[in-house]
Amino acid sequence: MLTQVQSTIASSLHLSSLSLVHGGYSLCPISLSLRHGRNTTTVCAASRRAEKKQEEKGGGEEGLVEILTRVAEKSGMSARERRLLKVREAKRQREYERTHNYPKWAKILEDGCKEDEELRAILGDSIGNPELMRKRIEERIRKKGRDFRTKETGSVLAFKVSFRDFNPLDSHIWIELYGEPSDRDVDLLGSVIQSWYVMGRLGAFNSSNLQLINKAMSHNPLYDSEMASKEMPSSFHDISDIEFQDSWARFWVDLGTTDFLALDVLLNCLTLLSSDYLGIKQVVFGGRRIGDWEEGMTNPQFGYKNFKI
Repeated sequence: MLTQVQSTIASSLHLSSLSLVHGGYSLCPISLSLRHGRNTTTVCAASRRAEKKQEEKGGGEEGLVEILTRVAEKSGMSARERRLLKVREAKRQREYERTHNYPKWAKILEDGCKEDEELRAILGDSIGNPELMRKRIEERIRKKGRDFRTKETGSVLAFKVSFRDFNPLDSHIWIELYGEPSDRDVDLLGSVIQSWYVMGRLGAFNSSNLQLINKAMSHNPLYDSEMASKEMPSSFHDISDIEFQDSWARFWVDLGTTDFLALDVLLNCLTLLSSDYLGIKQVVFGGRRIGDWEEGMTNPQFGYKNFKI
């Protein structure tokens, strides 16, 4: 068929569009239009039987654009005409593949962009490119979690608290979430723990100096600064970075001379964090190994993340 087409095209003819059957394969269902003077002849070069063979046998055919370029060169077309022809046929090929091979999920996302400004902003110029669309969505989920709409994604259930041979000078604190945390979740939880540590380091959790806890503010209570300065300091000694594996997070602590008031303050913070922003399933004080935690595993590809304190 290719030989017949080439012999038909003379140097004085203008090739406007072409579809070839080469080696028994139909490369694209586009018609061949030849114009000579005032007469225009249209030859349909795409046979249904050849298309069926192509679908059954799969790839292996020459690219349509390459064939068109070679045939156009032998037809005597100018370089500009050949370039325009190549661009036009490449565009038609993309439209054909888009119509016949476009993933359904990509079409759903495109339709959703018509009414959802946020989704449209996420996809941006990736619309029409399924692979790039997939990367944009995965990047969004990795950074901000799976919920695109609601800002508060906490849990209505209260988390469980337990102690396993907790040593305040040398123990881990474990936090189990309802799912693998996003980068946003890691930053959120890490910032809370970091703030808790800084307050403890500065002596905030000193139960021996709670002068105002039982005072009524309506009577203008007095605060004794001299007494506060004479109390023994209460200081948080050390803390590790926060590690994440799948749905678990852990960090090591040495509370030093800090009172157990620090634990109450931490749990109060985590309670509101869990209900409004990041669902927490349970908190465990102490214990060597909990859940499926793998000691020494630091590969991000296997779900490992960390937050630097």
